[in-house]
Amino acid sequence: MAISGLEVLLTDIERYKHRNIGLLCNHTSVTSDLEYSWDALQKAGMNIVRIFTPEHGLFAVEQDQKAVHETACGNIEIVSLYGNNATTLYPRVEALQGIDLVMCDIQDIGTRYYTYLNTMAYFLHTIRDCDIEFVVLDRPNPLGGVQIEGPLLNHNFTSFVGVFDCPVRHGLTCGEIAMMYHKRKQINCGLTVIPMKGWRRDCYYDDVGIPWIPPSPNMPTIETAIVYPGSCLLEGTNISEGRGTTTPFQIVGAPFVDKNEFAKTLNALHLPGVYFRPVEFRPTFHKYVGELCQGVFIHVLDRKKFRPFLTGIALVKTLYDLYGERVEFLHGVYEFTSLHPAFDLLCGTDAIRHSILKHESLQNIAKLWEADEREWDNERKEWWLY
Repeated sequence: MAISGLEVLLTDIERYKHRNIGLLCNHTSVTSDLEYSWDALQKAGMNIVRIFTPEHGLFAVEQDQKAVHETACGNIEIVSLYGNNATTLYPRVEALQGIDLVMCDIQDIGTRYYTYLNTMAYFLHTIRDCDIEFVVLDRPNPLGGVQIEGPLLNHNFTSFVGVFDCPVRHGLTCGEIAMMYHKRKQINCGLTVIPMKGWRRDCYYDDVGIPWIPPSPNMPTIETAIVYPGSCLLEGTNISEGRGTTTPFQIVGAPFVDKNEFAKTLNALHLPGVYFRPVEFRPTFHKYVGELCQGVFIHVLDRKKFRPFLTGIALVKTLYDLYGERVEFLHGVYEFTSLHPAFDLLCGTDAIRHSILKHESLQNIAKLWEADEREWDNERKEWWLY
C-alpha cells in the first residue's frame, strides 16, 4: 500500500509548524482516513493562511471552463485560480501577502492537458523570484509511471492545456513534474518534494490502496482516467466526448454517426488492448444536450497494451474518414485562447490535424510522435523519485 506525501508530512511536521502556509489543493487532498488536508494540518498545529484552488473549485463543483468564485472554507480564505480570464490563472501579488510557504497537494491524472499541474506550474512561475518556499506533497500517477505516449509540446502551441514539454501521457508524478519545471524554467524559489512511500512505477491507481476521489466532475473512475489521454481530444471537435452521461470519455459520438459502422471500422483497426461497442446515448448537458447520439463505448481489455493517445487519434480520424466535413475541428475560445484550434492545443502540434484532414493512414500519423517518445524516454529518468 502506498502512503501519500501528505501522510508522510503529517508524521514529521515540526519544521513547518511556525510557517505561514498557502495550500494549493482541492477535495482530493485527503488523508488515508479521508480527512481533508486543511483540517488535518490545522489540527497538527500548522497555520493555513489561505487556500488556492484550481479549475472546478475546492470541491470540484463547476464544470469544465467555468469560472470559479469561492471566498472561504471555514476560517480559511479561498483564492480561486480559475476565473473569467487568463490573468486569473496566476495568483495575485496581494494573495501572496503573509505567506512564506506554499504546499501543493492535488491528485493529477498523468496527462499533459489535465489542468491541475498546469496551475501548479503557473504558481511556481509567479513566485520564481519571491522568498516563498514551495512544497509538493506527492501523489500517485493513476496511469503508472512506466508507459508514455504522444508528441512533445511544440512551443508555438503553449497554452493552459500545454505547459510542460513532455508527451501527452508523461509517466511522472506531480512531484517529479514540479522538479522538471523548476529546473528547466530556472525557478529561483526553494522547491521541496515530499515523496510517497510504497509507490511503484508499475502501479495503476487501483493497485496502491489509496481511496479514489473523482478529481473533477467528469473523472468519476480510474477507468475514465485510463482512456482520458486519448478521448479528451474529442473536446477539440464537435463530437461528444460523453459529457452529460454517466460515463464521460468512455463514450463518444454524435447525432450523425452510425454506431454500427463506427464500431465496425474501429474494431477492424485491431488497436491494442481495446474493443469498441456500438451504443446510443442522450447527453443531459454539454454537446448535443437532449439529442439522441450514436457512437461507441471504449472497453479497455488490457491496460498494459492499450495506447490511449493512439486510440483517441483513431477515433477522430475514423470519424473524419467516415463523415467528412460533418466532423468539425473547433476554432473558438478554448481555455482562454483562440490562437489555435483546440485540437491542436491538446495535441501540442497542428501536424496531426493536418494529417487527418489529408486522410493519411493511422500508421503514418503515429510516426509523427515516435521520435518524441524515444527522446522523452531517455530524458524522464532524470526526474524519477521512485
